[in-house]
Amino acid sequence: MKFHVTATSGSENPTKATLAFLHAKGAKEAGHDVSITLLGDSVVMLDPTIAKNIQGVGLPPLVELINYAKENGIPVYG
Repeated sequence: MKFHVTATSGSENPTKATLAFLHAKGAKEAGHDVSITLLGDSVVMLDPTIAKNIQGVGLPPLVELINYAKENGIPVYG
């Protein structure tokens, strides 16, 4: 199955910002094809300086999830 996850929240809401990458990781780990699109405020997460400071409540740091996406060939469009 193929999944496409879209994010619209950025650093102003770290929990929502992280969820797109977390969902994509879960789908990939379950053996599915997945991609991510960043729209609006979420595009700032592509900046490593900003990404390293984003961590949602009870969630892994965003940079860990971004690295997972890179290492596992999950396309990120933004």
